[in-house]
Amino acid sequence: MEKTYYACVDIGGTKVAVSLVPATSAPLGQHTRLLAQHTEPTLKTGPRDALPQQIIRMVDAACARLQATRQQVIGVGISSCGPFLNVQGQIELVASNICGGKSGFTDNDWHSIPLERVLCEAFTHVPAAVRIENDAIAALLAEVQWGALQGASHAAYVTWSTGIGMGLLVDGRVLRGKNNNAGHAGHMVVGDDLSRQGLPLKCGCGNVGDLQSQIAGVSMLQRFGMTGLDLMQAAKSSDKATREHALEHVGALCEGMARAIYNLTATLDLERISLGGSVFWHNQDLLLPRIRAGVMSRFPAMTEGLDIVPAGLGLDVANYGALAVLMQA
Repeated sequence: MEKTYYACVDIGGTKVAVSLVPATSAPLGQHTRLLAQHTEPTLKTGPRDALPQQIIRMVDAACARLQATRQQVIGVGISSCGPFLNVQGQIELVASNICGGKSGFTDNDWHSIPLERVLCEAFTHVPAAVRIENDAIAALLAEVQWGALQGASHAAYVTWSTGIGMGLLVDGRVLRGKNNNAGHAGHMVVGDDLSRQGLPLKCGCGNVGDLQSQIAGVSMLQRFGMTGLDLMQAAKSSDKATREHALEHVGALCEGMARAIYNLTATLDLERISLGGSVFWHNQDLLLPRIRAGVMSRFPAMTEGLDIVPAGLGLDVANYGALAVLMQA
């Protein structure tokens, strides 16, 4: 009997990752082995369907590594950055860090990407084979199923990476919204801090003063004059002056995240929040204590009983998020 596979796809503003899982694996979960894993920079040039075509090519390449074909893929789970737009019942991607027509920050004129339509056309051999979720919601599903949010009914997954995103669980139900954009808290306007040039901090979406423009990995150069990597390295420097200067900036970043998490908790009455994403994960020793202190310093009636923890699935949360999306089918 011919082997069949599920394809797991993670779309980010910086990279696209693809892996395959044998469809016979049971039960699927965090110990399921991801096969033929491959990562490429997110394609941001060419025609409007360049990104979904990149994904199709990467899935085909993964199949070839296992001596399989696309016809043996019976499901595609996609964990993608957003926001999304619902166009005639199908999801189009309108992420500002990919679509240059939205932001002017990338070298294309795309206003949206026909993600679901192009992928569905490539996998017509299996009805309803393609399932797409916002990456933070996908990660939330994985964290609830296998990670740090197991057993929680009122929870959130927060990613701190190139951008900021949140997946929300209230009364045991995932919140999605009309366009599957619930949890795009990175675009909440939270302040009017200025960049080092004295100019308003502007997000790729056009917002001034939203959370993403203030603390996202992609925004640190604009705000502080150094990349996130350089800032975190400086915060651990043996030179006291360099370290203390950098730690002031780290404190400002953590205060921004703490405000967002407190506002989220005050609005939704959460019991547990797991944090992931590359900015957080690689620097959690610096960030987590400051975030916790900032949240817990506020109105105790809102914060009592709240647990803020690292993602149980670590940096694999996105890959397993795509797998969790398939399991929701």
